[in-house]
Amino acid sequence: METEALNVSVRAEQTVPSMTSTPMQHENKRLPLKYGELIVLGYNGSLTNGDKGRRRSRFALFQRPKANSVSPSTVHFGNTPQAAMAVSSKRLHSVSYTLSRTETVVVEYDHDAGADMFQIGRSTENPIDFVVTDVSTSAGGSDEPTVQSTISRFACRVVCQRTEANSARIFAAGFDSSKNIFLGEKAEKWKTLSGQMDGLTTNGILVMHPTNSFSTDSLPGPWREISVCGKVYTLRETRSALFKGQLVANETNVLRDGSLIDLCGATLLWRTAEGLKNAPTVSGLEALRQKMNATRPQCPVGLNTLAFPSFSRYRGPGPVLKDTMEDNQPWVYLVCGHVHGRHDWGVGTHGDKARECPMCRTVGPYVALSMGREADSCVDAGTPMYAFSPCGHICSEGTARYWARMPLPYGTHGFHAICPFCNTALGSDPGAERPFVRLIFQGPLD
Repeated sequence: METEALNVSVRAEQTVPSMTSTPMQHENKRLPLKYGELIVLGYNGSLTNGDKGRRRSRFALFQRPKANSVSPSTVHFGNTPQAAMAVSSKRLHSVSYTLSRTETVVVEYDHDAGADMFQIGRSTENPIDFVVTDVSTSAGGSDEPTVQSTISRFACRVVCQRTEANSARIFAAGFDSSKNIFLGEKAEKWKTLSGQMDGLTTNGILVMHPTNSFSTDSLPGPWREISVCGKVYTLRETRSALFKGQLVANETNVLRDGSLIDLCGATLLWRTAEGLKNAPTVSGLEALRQKMNATRPQCPVGLNTLAFPSFSRYRGPGPVLKDTMEDNQPWVYLVCGHVHGRHDWGVGTHGDKARECPMCRTVGPYVALSMGREADSCVDAGTPMYAFSPCGHICSEGTARYWARMPLPYGTHGFHAICPFCNTALGSDPGAERPFVRLIFQGPLD
């Protein structure tokens, strides 16, 4: 099996704008200005039931026909008529900070003609541009909404300057249908040195900026929490603790290529328009799949030729189900990396999950292989010769090493590296604690 990187196509300028943000057509009919894309980690290119409307696995941010962003202006202290008018007005945006049952501070927000605002959250109300629900923390999880979601209905907002490249900024909380943000008594809130109010949402919006952007040389940066006004703070003791962390004055809320945004239930990857120009494409990954199949790898036991199924056959994050699996589907022993076909050799000898590799006698999990299909989660266009453990999604060495060293908020148990294609914790199976394994193929005998 060839291991060198293949010359696959890279992303050209997109000609079709996002379904959920209408771009401005410039006078010379150039392509609309694109700010970047948000990708939900764990969906592997599309939702299981398909991307529909605002409920999708990715969201492209384009310049709007008219600026719709807002910025803070007048502050009303106390329950004054002006404060009540700001909250009830259908024309004004406002943020209400409830300090006690008898005291509320209302901050009016004025129209900002120089920026576009995009809102993200669990709600399906009109103000939300990108509807995101909780992602299962195991391979094969459903993308249906969970019974009790931990993602806020109006989780956060991204503001992009219309005249500046790479100027996307992240803010906690989003405006509801009444153009209001309400921080209740239990939410952490405070008055800044400049006299403005600020606060945190219940479960918080966390952001991490890798060093060297999104590349094979990247290293994880510290996770931070973003406030309603976009200030950067160290993490609270627990996700929903009542006391904020320390202000990090030398850091900003500007998103970079590869920034990760955690909504407490789903993690988003931010890719800038510039970064996407050199990113692998789905057609490029498909070319890699065909190239690998053309080498005719064989199963050492059954001596049959193996082949990775086409992308159109499977959709969503989960592994290939046994009842839909093809006979020539490649499988791998996760401890040693030897690739076989689906066979029953050694079944039951070492328990339900463990199998002994007939090539090297190593005992460990034996899982089906499937290709990672979310191209924007790949750091390069190298040959997919590595498999994440324990899920079996394959990718290039650079992509495997990148995600193996990126700790993400995981459930309620701190941080853990995950497979970006299915959200499975890497190295979480007994006997296969390594985050990934290099694949060893058996070439054809003829």
